Amino acid sequence: MKKIDVAVIMAGGKGSRLRSITNDEIPKPMVPVDGKPLLEYQVEKLKEYGIKKIVMIVGHLGEKIMDHFKDGKDFGVDIDYIVEKEPLGTAGAFYYLKDKTDAKDFLLIFGDVFFDIDFDRMEDFHFKNAALTTLLAHPNGHPYDSDLIQTDDNGKVIGFDSKNNVRDYWYDNMVNAGMYIINRELLELVGEPVKIDFEKDILANQVKNGANVYAYHSPEYVKDVGTVDRINATVEELKNGLIASKNLKNRQRAIFLDRDGTMNVSKGFISNADDLELIPGTIEAIKAINKSGALAIVITNQPVIARGECSFEELHNIHNKLKTLLGEKGAFVDDIFYCPHHPDKGFEGEIPELKFDCECRKPKTGMIDEAVKKYNIDLSKSYMVGDSTMDLELARNAGVKSVLVDTGFAGNDGKYDRSCDIEAKDLLDAVEKIIKDMK
Repeated sequence: MKKIDVAVIMAGGKGSRLRSITNDEIPKPMVPVDGKPLLEYQVEKLKEYGIKKIVMIVGHLGEKIMDHFKDGKDFGVDIDYIVEKEPLGTAGAFYYLKDKTDAKDFLLIFGDVFFDIDFDRMEDFHFKNAALTTLLAHPNGHPYDSDLIQTDDNGKVIGFDSKNNVRDYWYDNMVNAGMYIINRELLELVGEPVKIDFEKDILANQVKNGANVYAYHSPEYVKDVGTVDRINATVEELKNGLIASKNLKNRQRAIFLDRDGTMNVSKGFISNADDLELIPGTIEAIKAINKSGALAIVITNQPVIARGECSFEELHNIHNKLKTLLGEKGAFVDDIFYCPHHPDKGFEGEIPELKFDCECRKPKTGMIDEAVKKYNIDLSKSYMVGDSTMDLELARNAGVKSVLVDTGFAGNDGKYDRSCDIEAKDLLDAVEKIIKDMK
């Protein structure tokens, strides 16, 4: 297996929003997090992963960084430096980087990011897709003021959605986390040391040209700590163990969620985003899951696709509306798995290739099986919440605790056994009971 052993850290930020802490006397990446410089956490995590060489690109007060880390030997790594006499953006220093490493692929990390991730998974994804660049993407609680990534169903990046855009549309909560695996070919695109933006000037053009730029979707802890409030939140999450627990090397708890009748008002099969209406309390329920450290994963049958009543594009728009409504209030789902198939034929306009008895349609476990593989989920510590006995049967088949909400069908569809581990009046009540049960 290929192994990346070189990392580049963009450590030149001034940190104007952290002036109350730095007093303009220390550079942004050296801001203390629970008594230790942020950059030192990064170096420790990179060493733990197996990184042997680190190149730090420094600028404002860069001598403070160099005095602290020197050649890196005291930290168990080899550290070299590129000093920007004038700010060169997020990619201008690539010109000098060519002479600092001959690695074919390397990590690029922004110096204001606190992270704890399983790099092996990201690396496997990068090489599997023969990617020119792989960027780590995740949902967050403020997509409305974040630069977003647009991908196809395979994770290939097809566009970028700037936070400066007027978003009069529903959008995916897929945020660029500021961590990359980059192939050396990209370095050759910087012909001279001029100020240039990595995403806007390099990646965006590569995406337009159809290059293999991929987004690795991860729910792990990667947070920009560029404000005092974010640092304080990170310190709290560091102390309570949340950050380490989110690393996908560790088995994850998940709360699987049915969609129609559980999260949104039951209106039959929805084929248009205008028909999606969240049940009161849904946003608060998802925020509570996010805070608990469990994954919030939607598991939904969508036979409207096979029936020809809804296109894949419109289904994605429906799900983007769900993500937008949640994100506007600081909540997010970690992923959505849907089954587009239907076993019965005879519908006008149906799609024949989707009309078969699949392994993903609830109450079969295909969607949960896929989630388990993707996110290293411990089913013995997970839950399935739904409004129908099909959801309860899925829970039994998958080996997770079953939770019935008294919205939607309220368990009165008559298809399977109605018995459950937990019954609740709605999703918020269900999540509160689950979190209590998890303790």
